[in-house]
Amino acid sequence: MTESNGRIPPTSVRTAYALGIVTLFPYLQDPYSKNGYEHYYDPDANTGYLAWRLKTVQRNSFDGSHRCSRPDLQDSPTTYRESLLTSQQLFGEECREALSVIRYSTDHSVIKERMRATFEYRQKLVHDQDATSTVLDVFPRFLDVPGLIDQDFSMMFGDEVSGKFLAKWPSFFMQKVITECQSLPSNMHVEDLLAAFDSDAENDFGWDSHMSALLLLLHLLPPTRGHKKTAKISSAQAANHLVRFLKEGASLTTFLEKVDARQPFLLCIGEKKKRIQRFFIVVDQKPIPSNAQITVAAFDELFKAHYVFSLSYDEVLTSFYTFIQTAVYNIDIGKAKESPRVKELRARLLIPAN
Repeated sequence: MTESNGRIPPTSVRTAYALGIVTLFPYLQDPYSKNGYEHYYDPDANTGYLAWRLKTVQRNSFDGSHRCSRPDLQDSPTTYRESLLTSQQLFGEECREALSVIRYSTDHSVIKERMRATFEYRQKLVHDQDATSTVLDVFPRFLDVPGLIDQDFSMMFGDEVSGKFLAKWPSFFMQKVITECQSLPSNMHVEDLLAAFDSDAENDFGWDSHMSALLLLLHLLPPTRGHKKTAKISSAQAANHLVRFLKEGASLTTFLEKVDARQPFLLCIGEKKKRIQRFFIVVDQKPIPSNAQITVAAFDELFKAHYVFSLSYDEVLTSFYTFIQTAVYNIDIGKAKESPRVKELRARLLIPAN
């Protein structure tokens, strides 16, 4: 099961395995349960022999890729954080009732209210490394109700921090990054990105100015070689870990089936890169819709998804994201692990203009 479906198989897969067991061996059915297979796996309670076995396998197996994606680093996106708000939190039977309302309600205001009330439960879930259910299994409305990522992030850090990227990046950092990139060694990728800011340049197939500026920052903070066995990649190659483009009309399902990324990335769908109609945050091959209208707002949501779902930054984007974290959002300043390059660039960009 784990070889075909990964470390945390979806609920549907676990249920199918349980059904398959009692179908092949009818005498193993439990006559006193609803479907006869709940003793192997109960999707409502997440219990049964298969659930227990999965927990044992996860504890005993050495999953190098998993350890890489969730490092035990203080003040990283995987750090447990309690809500700053004073809203009442639900536990026990009240929490289970709220989960049912969240799953089946069609009223988005009700869903968001219940999501606020189950924030602490959700944080415990995403930080439980022995959990056999993903947060998207338990809270599937992330997949069809936009705004839930932003809501959870605001509960962690407050509205002021939540709004810092949209307030500071376009008005301050964006132009600083563009200016800084003028001194980079000339190469085709940098020139194509800088063309987005040249009204005389032909740039019909490139990204808009907001995304181009973010990708230019990636050239200022290029990937470094992490583990010794990991091949170093270029900034242009690392961009594929951050954002991907899908032409309008192409199959989203087919695209997701081929995705091999472990960490979140931004999926932009449109006729052209500079005219995006829809944005998705892709997590565990699942598309979370964004209600953003522009790329800078969609990236804001992508960054926040790391904290909401307790997911470490992609290794090749660590310097890039750490700069955004400390310089723009001002999260864990002086506490986060930063490379000398990140500190140097932040200091350089924050120097007041003469």
